[in-house]
Amino acid sequence: MSTAIAQTWYMTQRQLMVFARQPAYAVITLIQPVIWLFLFGSLFREVVELGGFGTTSYLDYLVPGVVVMSALSSSMWAGMGTLEEIQRGTLDRFLTTPVGRAALMNGNVVHNGLVTALQSVVIVLLGLLGGADYPGGAGGVAVLVLASVLLGTVFGALSNALGMLVRERESIIGINTFLLLPLTFLSSAFMAPARMPGWMRHIADFNPLNWAMLAGRSAMSADPDWGVVASRGGALLGLALIGVWLSIRALRSYQRSI
Repeated sequence: MSTAIAQTWYMTQRQLMVFARQPAYAVITLIQPVIWLFLFGSLFREVVELGGFGTTSYLDYLVPGVVVMSALSSSMWAGMGTLEEIQRGTLDRFLTTPVGRAALMNGNVVHNGLVTALQSVVIVLLGLLGGADYPGGAGGVAVLVLASVLLGTVFGALSNALGMLVRERESIIGINTFLLLPLTFLSSAFMAPARMPGWMRHIADFNPLNWAMLAGRSAMSADPDWGVVASRGGALLGLALIGVWLSIRALRSYQRSI
């Protein structure tokens, strides 16, 4: 166990070093969340008067949605990094070393989780500066960050598996483009469930993106529903474990094909 942890941490550090050498990338990834947060927050600020949002400030409602959307958007491109390592031959060289196959994939997952957590905290702080209020306090924010990390793990692991299976940039770009907006708008990111069409609300019940939002919003409210937090968080954890398992299986399949 200690060897597996050490190997995973080594692979994570390798990824973090690449991230640290590209500070512009971290800034660029925050541009879109800032646009969603403040432009949409200003455009739809009066929509809360319709009721059903659980708050009198649309920005309070929007912040968890933007945090989770950012986690989804960034994690879905994880497979591009895996594909680049395949094309450069880096992954093939690692496969000739004694490092565990799980560590190769889990290093990507841990790195993605740490970056997602950092981005989530930054967005929460930006919302706070913009006037958002978090009645659930630091504990509620921690649940939101954890939910976004679990969601990022689900889609990051699946993206890594996809990169090893399709091995084409165009396929990854096409699939990500196809999924990103439907997953976003078939959720409570911008609109309260009570104000959504019935068919859309039912689809959102099965949307992992919406699970993370519900868990985060509930934990950050003045009167958290911990049953909702536990059920949605548990579902995300289960999907994350399945995603990681699939990424390891995809790596083994890739290894057999070379």
